Amino acid sequence: MINVAAIRMQQFGVQFYQASLTASDIDKLVRFEVLSYGEGAQPPVRGGKPRPGVIPSKVNWDLLERRIASSEKAYQRQIIRRKIDELVQYYEQCRQARDLPSIPGAVIISCDEKLTFQPSGDDARVGILKVPEREGILRAIDGQHRLLALHADIDRFQGEDFSVPAIIFDRLPEDHVVQMFVTINAKHTRLNASHLVSLSGRQLYRDEALAASHDVVRALNDREDSPLYDEIKLLGVGRGRVAQAPLAQELKKMFAADGFTRRGGDLHEDAKKFFVNYFKQIALVFGGAWNGRKYSIRSASALRAFIRVAPDVVRRLDQEHADRGDFRAIGRVIAPWGRRIGDLRFETEGAWKRSGTTVDSLAKELRLALQYPEGAAV
Repeated sequence: MINVAAIRMQQFGVQFYQASLTASDIDKLVRFEVLSYGEGAQPPVRGGKPRPGVIPSKVNWDLLERRIASSEKAYQRQIIRRKIDELVQYYEQCRQARDLPSIPGAVIISCDEKLTFQPSGDDARVGILKVPEREGILRAIDGQHRLLALHADIDRFQGEDFSVPAIIFDRLPEDHVVQMFVTINAKHTRLNASHLVSLSGRQLYRDEALAASHDVVRALNDREDSPLYDEIKLLGVGRGRVAQAPLAQELKKMFAADGFTRRGGDLHEDAKKFFVNYFKQIALVFGGAWNGRKYSIRSASALRAFIRVAPDVVRRLDQEHADRGDFRAIGRVIAPWGRRIGDLRFETEGAWKRSGTTVDSLAKELRLALQYPEGAAV
């Protein structure tokens, strides 16, 4: 038996449980299946291989497809390859940014065998749910894509304290399972694309620091003169290679800590101008790495490190009485990085991996190079 914390609930005579399952519980207990008829049935996964030029999938589809059963007794529709890829990317964003849960809402699950509930304390509704430890004993009614993506990304969750909220039904009759599935999935609420664009602006971000962060990220991604043009995955979708959330959170911390204090004018416009020119100069200083294929300079970790030392660059510009958005002045300030750090520091299979690069470690190196431009002993 696997013991999980749970709340026993009842609605109109139907008893079920709200439980907390670990990622390893999900991986072991849940079986994945799709509806299929006969020998000429369609494959369980919908969507072909990625086209040339599209970011390669992080999912091992050969292994994942073996985990998905097909049966005429199943009720789930085909798995959508793109949806799994996007969920895996979103989980990675949440893991890196550590500011949002990746599965905040409960998945709905039915158990094939009898469950035992043991109340703890005076409240008989709260206790321990005992689930038979048998592979595939649970099947998803709602949330199969989310759980499949978790299964596909499970190796990256090693060492994480990760819990999945779940509603678990005990031996729900087959016709009731199908009826619940149809009720949940019969209608889809879709937000208009224009509405999403509006929400991504000031209405969603009432916090001034987060609003400024949003403006900077949008400028870096949307301006054609930005070296990160069309490289940032906004709102979790798009062709970009870099997640929006880690960059926005790093910028928010900087603005909240007055790392880019207002000097008259508009904070948002000044910040956008500075960061676009700042990254343009970074792309010049580390030209070989920025334009090379085997470097990690445009990874979320490296970009966050550059953002983290931006206040040091701004202070140096202020000391020199230079305009913060002055392209050439920024270049003069960060020129020591080319001499003291260089392109090879970002070679993925070289110094980047050998030194176990983190945001903190790279930011420290960048600061030291600014403080000691000629390589003085420290």
